[in-house]
Amino acid sequence: MADITMWQDKDIRLAFIARGKNAFAQISEKLEGTAGIVAIELESGDYFVGATLGQANNAARQKHLDCWLYFVRLDNPDAALPLPTW
Repeated sequence: MADITMWQDKDIRLAFIARGKNAFAQISEKLEGTAGIVAIELESGDYFVGATLGQANNAARQKHLDCWLYFVRLDNPDAALPLPTW
């Protein structure tokens, strides 16, 4: 089970989000013109694109089971959140 301190500790969550924004900034050029959601695994830098949140999660879960990912809507990068794979 993914560590729940992400929800319990605001500082940890904010640090994760900051790292997620940086990771997204590094790959955003590669994803230009792509629609959907990207799920980024911050430790490895792996990212997975899906038309929906569920599809991005399913792609990521195959390689990164039960860990926190940074999900970003490609058409609106401000719509982003950390979630564990499910």
